[in-house]
Amino acid sequence: MKAVEIRDLTTNDLNKKLGDLKAELFNLRFQLAVNQLENPMRIKAVKKDIARIKTVLRERELKESVN
Repeated sequence: MKAVEIRDLTTNDLNKKLGDLKAELFNLRFQLAVNQLENPMRIKAVKKDIARIKTVLRERELKESVN
């Protein structure tokens, strides 16, 4: 996901997406442990998406606290 796409989502959608990505990351790590992971670069992409979502959520949180 791109940062622009993430910023277009609502806070509730972001929290839901964050939960989905964390579950996917767990599954990818499990597949890695049992040597069934087909695309190891997917772990890196999911981690970056999680970081982007957390960044946008934190920006919104700080923006609300200032107002």
